[in-house]
Amino acid sequence: MTKYQLDHFCQKVKRNFDPLIEEQELLVKQYRTDATKRIVGKLAKKMGADKILDAFKKAEAQLERVRQDAKTFFVKKAKTESKKEKLAYNFTEKDETISLKDCEEQLRDWAKELVDREIRRRPEGLQLKQLEDVKTKAIDTVMESGSSDELIKALDLCTKKIGITWIVDTSKIKQLEAR
Repeated sequence: MTKYQLDHFCQKVKRNFDPLIEEQELLVKQYRTDATKRIVGKLAKKMGADKILDAFKKAEAQLERVRQDAKTFFVKKAKTESKKEKLAYNFTEKDETISLKDCEEQLRDWAKELVDREIRRRPEGLQLKQLEDVKTKAIDTVMESGSSDELIKALDLCTKKIGITWIVDTSKIKQLEAR
């Protein structure tokens, strides 16, 4: 077979498999998001991080109140125009310390890792793996085939497992009328 024929068959494999794989990935992603949200709280409690997060929330709330008080204080004290011009305090810039958001993000990452392991055992994850495996097998078949007739039969056999018919019967398609 020529390079063009190989490219054609590879593109056709991708056209058939990519939409199915993307659909399955969306289902997996939806499950991952839901499961991660549920697991973060349980993971924090199990690890003992919930106490630290609560303390962090209280401390950050108090820090924010103090920042607002300080900002209000300095804005009120800067009564003259020259003092207002020299007032260059920036209370919103992120510093290099660990924040509550950093802790929560770390817990989400760990929870996502646990969820990903669980997804591989669920039907959605198993189906995604099967689709990816069949796609890989189909591309291998394309690259290892000797003739296009042999390839078409092999691809039809390979893709029937997941409900894709490689050989489309066009005899049942109605002829369009010329106007």
